[in-house]
Amino acid sequence: QVQLVESGGGLVQAGGSLRLSCAFTGRTFSRYAMGWFRQAPGKDREFVSTINWSGDRTYYSDSVKGRFTISRDNAKNTVYLQMNSLKPEDTAVYYCAADWSPVSLGINGKQYDYWGQGTQVTVSS
Repeated sequence: QVQLVESGGGLVQAGGSLRLSCAFTGRTFSRYAMGWFRQAPGKDREFVSTINWSGDRTYYSDSVKGRFTISRDNAKNTVYLQMNSLKPEDTAVYYCAADWSPVSLGINGKQYDYWGQGTQVTVSS
């Protein structure tokens, strides 16, 4: 059974940076594409970014493109989300997810098979 555990969230001022990590256990990490989603209070879950199994293909939502960077370390079974130039509207619970289609770059949460518990990111103005 795949387990995903996010870490790295916290409170940061606007313009600051955070790096989220998601530790993957239970299966072969490199067989999964990985994604990050977020959900703000009162809003639907929103796609943030995704990365294929090898890390050479990525995709971002327009709202974070140029500010966030997704990466993965298959030796450490971990996917990262480097978030720079944070804005108050980035405030949300951030979730990582695993897709049992290693080449997929899915933006729909329904494509993902496993989810973490989430980590809170709060950006103050």
